[in-house]
Amino acid sequence: MKVSTMKADNKKKQPNAREVQREQSNREELVERMLRAIPAAGTAEPIKGLLLSRSFRVNQPVYGVSQPTFCIIAQGTKEIFLGGHRYQYDPYSYLLATAELPIVSRVLAASEEQPYLGLRIVLDPAVVGSVMVEMGQLPPRNQGPARAMEVSRLDSDLLDATVRLVRLLDTPCDGKLLFSLISREIIYRLLAGEQGHRLRQMTVIGGHTHRIAQAVEKICREFNQTLHVEDLARGIGMSVSGFHHHFKEVTAMSPLQFQKQLRLQEARRLMVGEHLDAASAGYRVGYDDASHFNREYKRLFGVPPLRDVERLRAVAEVGADI
Repeated sequence: MKVSTMKADNKKKQPNAREVQREQSNREELVERMLRAIPAAGTAEPIKGLLLSRSFRVNQPVYGVSQPTFCIIAQGTKEIFLGGHRYQYDPYSYLLATAELPIVSRVLAASEEQPYLGLRIVLDPAVVGSVMVEMGQLPPRNQGPARAMEVSRLDSDLLDATVRLVRLLDTPCDGKLLFSLISREIIYRLLAGEQGHRLRQMTVIGGHTHRIAQAVEKICREFNQTLHVEDLARGIGMSVSGFHHHFKEVTAMSPLQFQKQLRLQEARRLMVGEHLDAASAGYRVGYDDASHFNREYKRLFGVPPLRDVERLRAVAEVGADI
């Protein structure tokens, strides 16, 4: 398994004493403001596109689908699994995701005294493209596809912009106007940073990444339908072998693995949230054979559907943080 954590860049100028002090002050302020903004465990969206999370304990792996987001941690540590890759980040790093992907996440460091505090900003490809135009950048045409997730060092300017964004929660009237402006600044700094090439891929029209994004969107929309890889590849103008190669480059898994994770995660949600039995949930997400569904469910989640749902409901009853 490949592990990605914060990347050290020896060529980059090391921060001076003033910058170090500024970063520490910003980190302390971010923790203080997030504790006020989200006093209980869970997730809140005080401004559309800004999601705050708080957890008091290390949790079990949580299965979900990522959005294109910029993610930082004010306090604690988190890991995310995408295919065979593991990404770990903390208050000194950030995670950038540029596509909808089936992921597994887990909080690694949290306590009653120092709860995990996470922040996510949803990225709009249209806004990213607009900022690129203002920067005089052209979308890359010949660049190969980039993995849709990575971790990098959180520099002082990016942290400062994030803190100013969270300050808007104290002045809702200002937030309506200034949120979009500061969000654009954050996108600008991301584009100018070491993950700029990854973010620029979100706007590429006609390139491999854009076509894979079209395929991902179609699989997400029709996950309960039979997946015909040949038709999917033909629909985006790629050969089957080329499609498989580039799809795995971006998502870290094959198209069938991608669809399978979407199906099983939705089945789990249906059983827990809508109280469907395993056979009905499996059929709803596209499985005609109940035994096949049970086998694949156990392979992904580690236990059969009934035992998994009973465990999840028991966890919910004692107020576990997810």
